[in-house]
Parts: sequence; C-alpha cells; structure tokens
Amino acid sequence: MSTETTNTQGVSLTDFATTKVRTLLSQEGRDDLALRIAVQPGGCSGMRYQLFFDDRSLEGDDTHEFGDVKVVVDKMSVPYLMGATIDFVDTIEKQGFTIDNPNAGGSCACGDSFH
Repeated sequence: MSTETTNTQGVSLTDFATTKVRTLLSQEGRDDLALRIAVQPGGCSGMRYQLFFDDRSLEGDDTHEFGDVKVVVDKMSVPYLMGATIDFVDTIEKQGFTIDNPNAGGSCACGDSFH
C-alpha cells in the first residue's frame, strides 16, 4: 500500500505514483513536462481517463506539484477529478496507473471508464 501525498483541493498522487512519474520523466530526458490528467467522453461507461506528459499550459489549468513532479488538470476535467487519488500498481496481475475517484458513480468491468 502506498502512502499518499495529500491534496484536498484537487488530485493527489501517492508517493509510489510520484516516484514512477519521476522515473518516466527521467527516461524521457525532459524536465519541462507535466503529467496531464484529463477526463474525456468515451469508454463503455461514458467517461474515460487520459494520462499523458504535456509541455503545454492551457488557460484554466489546475496545477499541483508533488515535489518535483507537476500535475495539471484542464478546467473541464477538474470537477470530475476533485479528491481523486492517482496511484501506480505493479503486481503480477496488473501494472499501471490507477485512479481512485470519489466522484465516479460506477465503472465498467475493464476499469478504464466510469460514469
């Protein structure tokens, strides 16, 4: 279980997720990128998450820093992600980022989308 870096105003990154993002950024060889988290229409439950590295700064972005890791959420996605916790899981069954979102009413069986 990961310990959390708490941010009650928006998204939170666990320590393990922060370390993983830092490692991925190091592999990219760039220190100007932020982890962008967005919610977009799609998936079998209606909405899906997108996580990607971005060097853009968009009007209305909600920006949070976890040590040297910057996380940005676009203004349209902020209401969907308030209080969400991003973690990284590395087990024999699954590897990747997970999102625990208190705003999601439910999700599909694959876990890639929510409503």
